[in-house]
Amino acid sequence: MTIQDFVIDFAFASILVLIGQFLRSNLKVFQKFFIPASVLAGFLGLIFGPNGLGWIPFSEAMGGYAGLLIILVFVVVGVNGFEFKRGSGEESQLKRILGYQIFKIIVWALQIFVPLVFTIFVLKKIWPGLNDGFGMLLHSGFYGGHGTAAAVGSTFADLGFEDAQDIAITFATFGILTGIFGGIFLINIAARKGQTAYMKDFKFIDGDMKTGLISFQNRRPFGQQTISSVSLDTLTYHGAFIVALTGMTIVLNRWLAEHVLAGIPDFTLGFILALIFFLLLRNTPVYDYIDKDVNTRISGSATDYLVIFGIASVKLDVVMSYAGPIILSLIVGWLLVFIIIWPLGKAYSKNDWFERSIFVYGYLTGVFAIGFVLYRIVDPDNISETIEDTAMTPATNIAEIVVWSLFPALLISGQWLIAAAIPFVIIIASIIATKVTGSWVFNVPDSERNVLKNQMK
Repeated sequence: MTIQDFVIDFAFASILVLIGQFLRSNLKVFQKFFIPASVLAGFLGLIFGPNGLGWIPFSEAMGGYAGLLIILVFVVVGVNGFEFKRGSGEESQLKRILGYQIFKIIVWALQIFVPLVFTIFVLKKIWPGLNDGFGMLLHSGFYGGHGTAAAVGSTFADLGFEDAQDIAITFATFGILTGIFGGIFLINIAARKGQTAYMKDFKFIDGDMKTGLISFQNRRPFGQQTISSVSLDTLTYHGAFIVALTGMTIVLNRWLAEHVLAGIPDFTLGFILALIFFLLLRNTPVYDYIDKDVNTRISGSATDYLVIFGIASVKLDVVMSYAGPIILSLIVGWLLVFIIIWPLGKAYSKNDWFERSIFVYGYLTGVFAIGFVLYRIVDPDNISETIEDTAMTPATNIAEIVVWSLFPALLISGQWLIAAAIPFVIIIASIIATKVTGSWVFNVPDSERNVLKNQMK
């Protein structure tokens, strides 16, 4: 591969994403279901690229871009760091937040535990040669989206499960489609039943969300200039930290593999390095000139290209060879995410239960972006404070990264029982916490909840 091949690959990906945005902004079918432009571009790349008709001359390196870009994405997570927010201390608010957090933890653990057990006790009985790690791929694709799917898939590939990335990307793609189409379907049902609190009809959704094009009056700056362009462009300043940490991650991991320990996922090491950077510099003048919104935009751009290359590089012959276990796993995955709404969502939130549940449903089927899209449809002004409550537990991100980093090695080595036991213990602990905190409110009637049905009486 030459540098020209690299530029040409990204040039074609850029053309495809512009076509994707054109389709999104002009065709109502894509607007109706809020299909991201990057997903459209990825499918175009799959159809017309080397794995399809062969009209677009992507290089052989195309399949490796997703694994590289995900390091950058996790570096941004580490550089942006975290902060713990405090509530007002009121008992009702504390109970609301506790219930919401227990709910999130249970559905996250279920999405790990059930596919692992289903793979061992059902799929491997039908397809004995199936790798134990297959059970982890549904969760990485559905919960983590294309970025995590690429990361976990490449980790499995390094450990010998070479088909893992194509399968994980396939799950991630179906996950996003499940989030979008399933989410719209669920919102329609809830609206008709009067279970939403703030949205009466889809006709109230603004045009910006439908087309993806922000009108003049709604445009906002995506970050602050922290460095004078006389010295250095602000984007260069932020990009320098992120690219430097990404590159040092690769260099360090090569050294560790040769001299200390092999098999550490690149994205895990990138997150750790970036988090150390944050902890060391957050109270220094250096960090005063870092704008998290600018970092987030860099990460968002990387994620868009990751989605494009991830979908476009899927080997259809590999997917077809795993068609049976993929289809059965998808059915299990769909059942899992639908119980997020009924009954679990309603059981852990008294007021605004649907708004909070649809947000969790969205990011459990792809990425936070899907959750935000669905959430903005039902609660555009964030009256339910779901975003604030979600920000209360940034430490759970670390737990997720630990699972994605350690479980591939456990499963490849045949330690599926340990891998399954961890989320099972978390589920049991969450059930106990539910009992202790009194967070279960499933039996509270609609008449005592903040739902549209009551407002219309």
